[in-house]
Amino acid sequence: MVLLVRRNIIDLPTNYSLSYYWCSGFMISAFMLFQIITGIILSFLYVADSELSFRCVMDLTNDSFFTWCVRYWHIWGVTILFILLFVHMGRSLYYSSYTKKGVWNVGFILYILTMAEAFLGYILPWHQMSYWAATVLTAIAGSVPVIGPTLFKYLVGGFSVTNVTLVRVFSAHVILGFVILGLMMLHLFYLHSSGSNNPLFSSFGYGDVVYFHSYFTTKDFFCLVVISLLLVGSMWVAPDLVVDTEGYLESDPLVTPVSIKPEWYFLIYYAILRSVESKIGGLVLVVSLLFFIWVPTFNNSSAYFLSRQMTFWVLVCLFMGLTYLGACHPEYPYLGVCQVFSVGMVLVMFSYKLFWSNLPMVYKSIKV
Repeated sequence: MVLLVRRNIIDLPTNYSLSYYWCSGFMISAFMLFQIITGIILSFLYVADSELSFRCVMDLTNDSFFTWCVRYWHIWGVTILFILLFVHMGRSLYYSSYTKKGVWNVGFILYILTMAEAFLGYILPWHQMSYWAATVLTAIAGSVPVIGPTLFKYLVGGFSVTNVTLVRVFSAHVILGFVILGLMMLHLFYLHSSGSNNPLFSSFGYGDVVYFHSYFTTKDFFCLVVISLLLVGSMWVAPDLVVDTEGYLESDPLVTPVSIKPEWYFLIYYAILRSVESKIGGLVLVVSLLFFIWVPTFNNSSAYFLSRQMTFWVLVCLFMGLTYLGACHPEYPYLGVCQVFSVGMVLVMFSYKLFWSNLPMVYKSIKV
């Protein structure tokens, strides 16, 4: 056990050109662990019942300072976690880390499961927005060809979102957290087997490496302390900044919110889904985007191509634009702009992965 720790943490050869962007992986792991710990505490106090869940969550917020801290750390932890995930994936796309197929494939699965875990947790308070978000998403799942109706019944446990759905969501939320933890260990295994990428996109020989400890452990823990302090400061100054106002209204199946929208880290997909009148069309666009993000290709680092850098920052702008548009009311001119941005996001991601292919001769020239 001691040898395993030394080999993977202390004596791990690491390229010394790694910047602070490479600290995001450690911080994601740390905050995921924080989420699991706070989630376990909250699961002991939560009641999965459509008539009691909302009151239970409000009691956690109002009755005890300890449970207030645990709940809001859990809420803000998800926001910090997704910011780190987007930075981590953006860095991987920029430096073409997806050429390491084992690491990238497991990492992409982790991203999908983390989104599923976050959405399941968003439903649990059973307030107005979570109830209607669950209703909208299950309706989209029900529109899938052939298997849609069967999938819908398995998800909701009946003909509509009810107490049965809430119990299933709670069970899946708890179990999925430990599945994610196991996949994180597999992701780390593949990473240490193939070696980490670096800004120079050069992984040949051991002439430019240092031991992981203490240079990189110091950087990682420094970043963790800074981000944790920012999280605690946000909790104290504006605890409800990331909580929708509908989160303080108990769910009512007879009253639809004026504008149904998910949390900010889902807004890009929500914007794409509602930009197309057909549910199937929106679903195809979302699946296409996720496919092009995932598909491993052999590209060189963006550091060597000005045109590739510009394409990457166009992707970032489209991502931020769709995130903003997803929070806007679905009306003119937002829907029209959303349609253009949605199609543009898919096409630009396709071109980013397809062009600037890195031929084997390029690797040979770098190696020489």
